Amino acid sequence: MNLLASDNKGRIFDIRDLGPAGMKAGRFFSLPEREFIKLPAGSRLFMLPQRAPVGHDPATGEFKAVKNYFAVAAFISPAYTATYNSAYQEIKKPSMLPLFCYSACAFHRGGFYVTAVRVDKSDRHDPQSIDVNLVIKNVKKIKRMFSGNRLIRHLGDCALAHGCPGAQNFFLSREECPLPVSPRCNASCAGCISIQTQPRIKFVPTPEEIAETALFHAGEVRDPVLSFGQGCEGEPLLQSAVIEKSIRLIRRATDKGTININTNASLPEAIGRLFDAGLDSVRVSMNSARGEYYNRYYKPKGYSFKDVMKSINTAKRKNGFVSVNYLTMPGFTDSRDEFAAFRKFVESRHIDMIQWRNLNFDPRHYFKIMKLDVVSPNMLGVRDIMNRLKRDFPRLRMGYYNPSLAKDI
Repeated sequence: MNLLASDNKGRIFDIRDLGPAGMKAGRFFSLPEREFIKLPAGSRLFMLPQRAPVGHDPATGEFKAVKNYFAVAAFISPAYTATYNSAYQEIKKPSMLPLFCYSACAFHRGGFYVTAVRVDKSDRHDPQSIDVNLVIKNVKKIKRMFSGNRLIRHLGDCALAHGCPGAQNFFLSREECPLPVSPRCNASCAGCISIQTQPRIKFVPTPEEIAETALFHAGEVRDPVLSFGQGCEGEPLLQSAVIEKSIRLIRRATDKGTININTNASLPEAIGRLFDAGLDSVRVSMNSARGEYYNRYYKPKGYSFKDVMKSINTAKRKNGFVSVNYLTMPGFTDSRDEFAAFRKFVESRHIDMIQWRNLNFDPRHYFKIMKLDVVSPNMLGVRDIMNRLKRDFPRLRMGYYNPSLAKDI
């Protein structure tokens, strides 16, 4: 397997006398072939400016930076979780990388390979499963059907202007229905996709607009998931009164579908009211099971890590299904201390599912924010911690997407 590098025009080359290297917490690792899978469809390769690629010299066992070239990394498709970051040395003081995943990659037998593991069998966000021409046609048709519904117009913009697969699936009447509601947030995350990568919704839909959107989707899809909390909004719990009314309208009309909320779980009382109204599941986003490191990334405003834990307890007390959107960063997530804390958290809170989402963030900058130096012997491996959790908690679900509770995944 050969190291990949790019010139300043974005042309990619393989360096035949160097093997690929991976990086975790700023430390370099040689990567055997078993660490790689073929580059998944829909993935992209990036040139990393102001960063020299680092490869492994099999003759000497040393790691070498390649001068006059730039590092290459892969942004892998949804349903896959990266196990190593691309290895590089920063040149001078580079600007921070944009909010993508930066998986290690290599060239092998005429193709591209990445260090990743598939964690979900669903193809719901696979570009190959989304007919864009049909999306365009259906956006026009459905917007005409619901000409007064601002939420559907917003989803049309998400589907066409921003290529959001969740919105595209709504207009294809398949899988999960996105229901963004909140222009505001109560966290100042180091990496915020609804500010830094796409526009945030600018209005609060009415309960009637939300229910109309959800009920249309539920009428078209066999096992729908109706989901509050999307990448184009802030924190949905800040609009919990609107959500509560919309859930009651939906449940008054149908008992079909799983009603879910993706949230930072900052408001335990709101969580309780939503489950009383008919909410089925909650997905709680967190980068760490330790409050100290959670706070450094999320920078909560007006709530605490204890509130997040209280919300999870509330959801379980209401017989809700609790997923953790575990934002995964190689070197941190698989460190011994983080894994010990996360394992204890899963056991004590009776978590139902882990969604292994990549933390789309500059890998080196992340550890600066965390103020943490993790040494290599204290890294267990992303695959390893997944396997340990599967072994220790056989009923714990693993995946990437919100499941329909009407069927197994």
